Amino acid sequence: MKIGQALKMALKSILGNKGRSALTMLGIIIGIASVMTIVSTISGMNKKSMEMMAAMGTNKITVSASYNNGRDAFQDLYDYCQKLSDYVDGVTPNSQFSATVVYGAKNSAKMGGSGGMGYYGGGMMVASEGGSGSENTEMPPTLYFGSDQYAICNNFKIAKGRDITLLDIQDYKQVCVLGARAAQTFFNYVDPVGKTMQVNGLPYTVIGVYKEKDPDSKWSMDNIIVFPYTVKRMLAPSTTLTEFSVKAKSSDAAVEATSRIISFLTGLMGQNREKGYFSAQSENQWQQNSNDYATMMSLVMGGIAAISLLVGGIGIMNIMLVTVTERTREIGIRRAIGAERGSIVTQFLIEAAMICGIGGIIGIAIGTLGTRIAGRLLVQMNIWPSLGITLGAFALSVALGILFGIYPAAKASKLQPVEALRAE
Repeated sequence: MKIGQALKMALKSILGNKGRSALTMLGIIIGIASVMTIVSTISGMNKKSMEMMAAMGTNKITVSASYNNGRDAFQDLYDYCQKLSDYVDGVTPNSQFSATVVYGAKNSAKMGGSGGMGYYGGGMMVASEGGSGSENTEMPPTLYFGSDQYAICNNFKIAKGRDITLLDIQDYKQVCVLGARAAQTFFNYVDPVGKTMQVNGLPYTVIGVYKEKDPDSKWSMDNIIVFPYTVKRMLAPSTTLTEFSVKAKSSDAAVEATSRIISFLTGLMGQNREKGYFSAQSENQWQQNSNDYATMMSLVMGGIAAISLLVGGIGIMNIMLVTVTERTREIGIRRAIGAERGSIVTQFLIEAAMICGIGGIIGIAIGTLGTRIAGRLLVQMNIWPSLGITLGAFALSVALGILFGIYPAAKASKLQPVEALRAE
């Protein structure tokens, strides 16, 4: 039997029993849609997370350090990192603080989103509950204390004006640099460089604006304002700088620098940390761990959803066995006029594969819609299933049809012509 003829016969059989065929496909549809939605959503979230990390800069080392007596450890860390010029490009505090920022009619205290999401520790996005109830869709900026190397450590580049300098740090200059989103929020299309903003009632001059690098996110990493860390005593005197970022020259340099920083802090805080607490970890390792975790979650959740595919496959086998019984006389006639066992097997395998293939296509369509909805509801992202996942889902559905259709097809091909022709 030719493949084309087998396809026509399979399609005729499916259309001849529309209700039964639809119910048979249901398990495959649900299974493919579930697996696609779960795997695509987790994959999309992980990809976005990796893009955010790349935007914030690679080869970063996250350092936490604090003395028991409350003294800031940053100056010690800064001085030491200057001696590691072969491994380190920069070091900065990454500490947030709260303050009211005002320019003209714009007031950060009246902006919406105070109960939404924000960036902590240089780029990690976290959710908080509640909300202001305000209809104002502008998000208040995240305020950071930084060194003259903040831009280097966090992969920012100056678009207008200049960056914070060592002189600004040493002279306690009341200046700040805005992220692109913060500049747009407070100044719209006006050049903010040289303008003065009120921060907790104190005047701070805008000296620069960073280039935009996260335009699509509602909780943008561009929605920041960076101040020299030495003005902490005026804006947040009770805040202790405990979180720092170190920018290494390469992934290999990050490993060496991390080791040396840990040794240095051990010398400062004591072997048993009797003088304070510290930790240092390369974000390259954190990113790899995050990627491995997302992959594991995709496999686990996808595996759970794939149980419905197993149920759907069993349904395919069951309905194909019923079909063999119903078409016993047809099989007998074909065998009596010389049809080979291979052609009988081919016919039933094609029919099973076609049922699963059609169910797979419908499942892919529903899975794509589910992925889009999940992306918008869960993480406010536009997520599309990758081409690999889509093709893999279709191939899996067809493979299931063939796998679970083998037994019914083999049973049909083994029918003896005389016995088959006697069947009612």
